Amino acid sequence: MVERHLVVDHLRFSYEGLFNAAELYNLIAEWYFEKGWDWLEKINQEQVTPAGRQFHIVLEPWKSASDYYKIAMKIVLNMTDVKEVEVEHEGQNLNLNYGAVKITFDGFVLSDRMNKWTKQPFYWLLSVLFEKYFFRNHYEKMHQWIESDVDDLHAKIKNYLNVFKYSYRM
Repeated sequence: MVERHLVVDHLRFSYEGLFNAAELYNLIAEWYFEKGWDWLEKINQEQVTPAGRQFHIVLEPWKSASDYYKIAMKIVLNMTDVKEVEVEHEGQNLNLNYGAVKITFDGFVLSDRMNKWTKQPFYWLLSVLFEKYFFRNHYEKMHQWIESDVDDLHAKIKNYLNVFKYSYRM
């Protein structure tokens, strides 16, 4: 069985204000495409309520980092009370969204990505010994890789959401 090592545990980000929900989603998808990650969208739900639209999106992209290791992320994106607003910026009217955004990031390193070393007990024992004593440096590289990718995506989202600082009217 594939072992999943938690590297980044519930890195949280919240924001309330103006944003464009479609652009935010596209920004995340584009980041994964540029970095060569494989995309898995587990949940994409939208609910319309009197307070506004509620979005719940769970993404679980992964990247095969080597023959033995795979890195993965889990992103839970919740947008609540999302309303359409019109903003005037430099003489142009922009249609944006106003609401709360909460994002949770988790980062993982998965070993034995092909599930070859756990079929027999002897192979499992060998994989544990090799991983602990011989592949430690390789595991550390994967650990740093997933940490830096989570931090990079987190910074990109923060940078994007800080762009929209306009007054709005409902």
